[in-house]
Amino acid sequence: MAMSPYAFATLGCLLLVIFFLSFLYLSSAAALETNYRRALTMDIPLVSLPVDPLNVVWAITEPLIWRFLDLFPVDWGTFRKYSRRGWHFEDKAASHEKYGPVWAIVTPRDIWIHVADPIAIQEVFARREDFLRLPEMYRMLDLKAVAAPFNESIMNLVWSESLRQTDQVLDDWTSARHGVQSFAKDTRTLSLNVLAAIGFRQSYDFGSSESIMMDGPQSYRDALQTVLDNAILLMVVPWKVLQMPLMPKSWAHIGHAAQSFQKHMTQMLDDELSLSKQGIPGIGGLMTSFVQAIHTREKAAATSKDIVGGRPLPGLSVEETYGNIFVLNFAGHDTTANSLAFAMLQLAVDEDVQEWVGEELREVFEKGSDEDWNYKTSFLALKRCRALLVRYPSLVVELQLCCAHLSSEFPLTYFKLETLRLYPPIPSLPKWSNHQPQNLTVGESMITIPPRSGVLPSLLAMQTSEKYWKDPLVWRPSRWISTSLSESDQIDTSLVKRLKQESIMTPAPCTYFPWSDGPQNCPGARFSQVEMVAVFARLLRNHRLSIVPEAGEDMEAVRARGMAVLKDCDLLLILRMRDADRVKLAVKRIS
Repeated sequence: MAMSPYAFATLGCLLLVIFFLSFLYLSSAAALETNYRRALTMDIPLVSLPVDPLNVVWAITEPLIWRFLDLFPVDWGTFRKYSRRGWHFEDKAASHEKYGPVWAIVTPRDIWIHVADPIAIQEVFARREDFLRLPEMYRMLDLKAVAAPFNESIMNLVWSESLRQTDQVLDDWTSARHGVQSFAKDTRTLSLNVLAAIGFRQSYDFGSSESIMMDGPQSYRDALQTVLDNAILLMVVPWKVLQMPLMPKSWAHIGHAAQSFQKHMTQMLDDELSLSKQGIPGIGGLMTSFVQAIHTREKAAATSKDIVGGRPLPGLSVEETYGNIFVLNFAGHDTTANSLAFAMLQLAVDEDVQEWVGEELREVFEKGSDEDWNYKTSFLALKRCRALLVRYPSLVVELQLCCAHLSSEFPLTYFKLETLRLYPPIPSLPKWSNHQPQNLTVGESMITIPPRSGVLPSLLAMQTSEKYWKDPLVWRPSRWISTSLSESDQIDTSLVKRLKQESIMTPAPCTYFPWSDGPQNCPGARFSQVEMVAVFARLLRNHRLSIVPEAGEDMEAVRARGMAVLKDCDLLLILRMRDADRVKLAVKRIS
């Protein structure tokens, strides 16, 4: 019987699909074999994966694929463990305990070498010409000319605005009869409001997660919030495509928000440029700094070629400025907001820590007057409050930051401590070997890393390893406080004297990485630390957090539910709780 044209066409399409999938499989298998042979030269433990974490299609579809594969009673082994986005958080130091201080994942695309040795990590950070930033992962987060507006002169404003926002948060939370509906979303709103006020001179009063749209769906704040929530989709699909007629309404909403945010950025920059052309001082903050950077680029371009001596021209182009605005909104907002959320839930689980911090706060702010809440006199006095969150100098050279050797010539400004030790925004810090083989000493062995291979200092593994930390998986801010008093003296000494004898502990070199790696670390880190210390100082001075129990729950069950939420995290660009709304917080005022 003759085949109909339709059946013939269907068969032809099916054969093409089979041929295409077979080609992909064979080429992927061949590439995996090639990379595996390259990796064998290092003589270290290897794990093979059929997909690469930087595969765009896999990065987008991975949660859906595993939701389907988990339905089958199959042991997927290392594929299940290492192909999931954010596997580092669940793994912590387990893989290094199994394979040793250095091991590698081999994929069809690359070799990913994981390193958890203090001296080796120090060497990787120090050899910046040999171990480069990974282009694919840092292109979006490339920042230029943004340090100036985040200097010490504006920290008093950061402190004051953070206190103002926290007062409004407390008014909202203490009036919630059935608990705070979404503390994680509220911390995002708080953090975004502080950044908008200080960085972009866009002032907002706090509105809870239930009333966030009160300023209108096209406001700067709400448009940015939607963009940040859907950053991966917007990196892959242009916002104009999302607004096409056949797209889902939810995608269209994201596209409209991205368009609105772009309009806000354009308008703010145009207004600042207009003031500059008229010789009028700008509004201050980031926009003024960006305009100065644009003028620097324009002046350099008028007298030079695009590249001077192999180096880019100083300053920023307008296009680079837009990218910087988005990155600062993302990095300056989401990282701080997530750290606030992690610390708040940990405090609600460990109520004893709240009282421990509260002792210090009652002493520092004994009178409770507005004059007491002065940034310059209060911030450095809050050692225990900083131990919840922050430590390390923000302007220290690379090896000083990496190895935690504090120098007296630098002010004692602090980055995130115990919360970032267990919940770092980025669990590993990807590097990329250059076009030459690189020798690296790991322990007593030396390995030769093939050219153009991924090298990942395992930050979270170092920060949760029993080799360097006692009870590494326990959230214990007091581990960061040391005292010159003996245990018997502490019992007989007044609180005031005990607090004066306390200082911040310095961990073993290269076992704690509060924020990136030296000169390339986050330019807004000081901003973030001041904001968070202000928030928790205001919160814990006269209030306490707890988890609202569900029907039939005792305190042990409540605590277990809180810990389960803390442990259930994913990595959407940065680490965050998968579903923080599974717990509601209660906030009560204490006498």
